[in-house]
Amino acid sequence: MSIQLSIQKMTKRYKTGEGVSDISLDIRKGELVTLLGPSGRGKTTVLRSVGGFLEPDSGDILIEGRSVVKLPPEQRPTSMVFQGYNLWPHMTVYDNLAFGLKIRKVKKADIREAVTDVLQLVRLPGVEKKFPSELSGGQQQRIAVARSLLLKPAVLLLDEPFSALDAKLRHEMREELREIQTKTGLTMVFVTHDQEEALSLSDRIVVMNHGRIEQTAAPQEIYDEPVSLYVAEFIGKMNFLKGVAEDHRLMAGQLTFPNPKALSGEVTLAVRPEDVVMNQEGEGLQGLVKQIMVLGHYAEVSLDLKEYGTIKAFRPRDSVKAMQPGDRVSVTFTKVIAYPKMEQR
Repeated sequence: MSIQLSIQKMTKRYKTGEGVSDISLDIRKGELVTLLGPSGRGKTTVLRSVGGFLEPDSGDILIEGRSVVKLPPEQRPTSMVFQGYNLWPHMTVYDNLAFGLKIRKVKKADIREAVTDVLQLVRLPGVEKKFPSELSGGQQQRIAVARSLLLKPAVLLLDEPFSALDAKLRHEMREELREIQTKTGLTMVFVTHDQEEALSLSDRIVVMNHGRIEQTAAPQEIYDEPVSLYVAEFIGKMNFLKGVAEDHRLMAGQLTFPNPKALSGEVTLAVRPEDVVMNQEGEGLQGLVKQIMVLGHYAEVSLDLKEYGTIKAFRPRDSVKAMQPGDRVSVTFTKVIAYPKMEQR
């Protein structure tokens, strides 16, 4: 599959020292790639540089094989959806959507057809005569997406577009965006600090940390094999325990695991809550049940493992019905990932 967007050794630093350094990323045609990380890690800097709203200090940006780094935003084959909907309040939905096409001197009949089609695509047929104030937040965001789709960009850029919506609506909008992306085959670059959003939407996730790329991989790989403690801590819930690596083994108390990275000495062991196994007796790390929280179809159990501190386990709701705070348990793990102890989280 051809490369639609290529960012090559791009650096953009602000006077404060923040920004991004040496960013290289190739995005294939029809791919949805998410830039993920906390605020201030460089995600929006990359996005705005691609859109032409920031000029990089060095490096190049190619879209469909052509450098766009010297082109202003209006001359780039990109379109951007911002956090705010940026709809003109004095214009109807139809006029908001038609505006960009009128500037491009598209025929009136073609504009009407295009607007009708895109409203069907975002599941808002028949709202042409309404004003933005007559729409809900989710509907306004769909119109903002529709407006960008009408411009038929080579790359659609989305900067935390669902952050102002409530949790249920955010979930619905993610599903709809993914469906639109599948139907249109459009290349999208999506910025978010919400790991659940990234995991549910993306073909690939780019985890950013202090202006650099920490890991780029498919969602399942990012979740199962985080390359650093930073990624392990940021993506999903994770328990961290002290351990020791020796020869071909990782050890936590009497528990032993393979040591594929050939680490040695003191290490940090990372364990997903769903990989924690609890038994009433038997070999394992001894602990006490501290708290049980039922969260829908599963329960989150907090366990006090004495010298290892408190860890969390995810268990089926029915399996913890008879369990009480203060119960003694023996704990083992089905999978651990090890990192050098000196690595900073």
